[in-house]
Amino acid sequence: MELDKIEEKDLQMGNANLIVFSETLQELADTDRDIVAVTSDSRGSGKLVPFGQKFPKQIVEIGIAEQNLVGVAAGLASAGKKAFAVSPGCFLSARALEQIKNDVAYSDNPVTLVGISSGVSYGALGSTHHSIHDFAVLRAINNLIVCAPADNFETEHAVRKAAELDKPVYLRFGKKNMPFLNPEDTSFEFGKGRVVRQGSDLTIIGTGETVYPAWQAAKLLEDRHGIKATVVSMHTIKPLDTELIGQLAANGNPIITVEEHMVNGGLGEACASFLLQNGFHNPFKIIGIPDEYTVTGSQVEIFNHYGISQQGIADQALKMLNI
Repeated sequence: MELDKIEEKDLQMGNANLIVFSETLQELADTDRDIVAVTSDSRGSGKLVPFGQKFPKQIVEIGIAEQNLVGVAAGLASAGKKAFAVSPGCFLSARALEQIKNDVAYSDNPVTLVGISSGVSYGALGSTHHSIHDFAVLRAINNLIVCAPADNFETEHAVRKAAELDKPVYLRFGKKNMPFLNPEDTSFEFGKGRVVRQGSDLTIIGTGETVYPAWQAAKLLEDRHGIKATVVSMHTIKPLDTELIGQLAANGNPIITVEEHMVNGGLGEACASFLLQNGFHNPFKIIGIPDEYTVTGSQVEIFNHYGISQQGIADQALKMLNI
């Protein structure tokens, strides 16, 4: 099935990425007793209740103490365990930032930090529960892979790769059910983006839960205007797939980046920095959450307000193409 011919009805909807994370972790733990989940009163929200029931000696409950969570996970990793530290992304990447920096990344302890309910997944709970800063702060720390899977395929393989690697990793998950965006692609590698729709008129680069609305926008553009957009799942924010970005920018066409993150310091600025420093002059636009007090509402309402939606992305594309 050609990528530019996939219809929305052909996309298979899967589970929430967190469910896939839990199921994959259970499968790995079946044959590897070094797999350990460490939670901060987040066993339920992290979908780890079945894991804890099946492997009661391979789960550690820290309570609402994110700094301790990361410190304990780092200690376990230093002793040879494969520790997955699970906590809401907003608190994990802020309250425990010093421990992530010093105990995990700088000490080179192979902890997988799992930020759950990330972005604006908590919706109406408001700004205190939004993790729209995590890409920015974690990109600034050496020796840390930063990854936001866009579908169940990417989630499963990201968890498997993280368990295999002897490196610190941050995995970012939201809450909603996700489609399988590219059934033809059976490869996954940290630092390598995935093309989930092919086009020739512009490029839309998304990450995490913004890739699906980017895909929907590309379909809308083709159906209504005959415009064909390439859509990329840039699941790894760091290291960034600059080789792919350079290839896509070579034709000079417009590039739009889309992220469930503040426009400062995230995917868009990472792409812009590479393009500008390497002589590219493509029309370029970052779609994300601006530097303002974030509106309160559901994830869908917040996405619609800031144009992180099928229509919002399509409108921006038409504007850049002067249509």
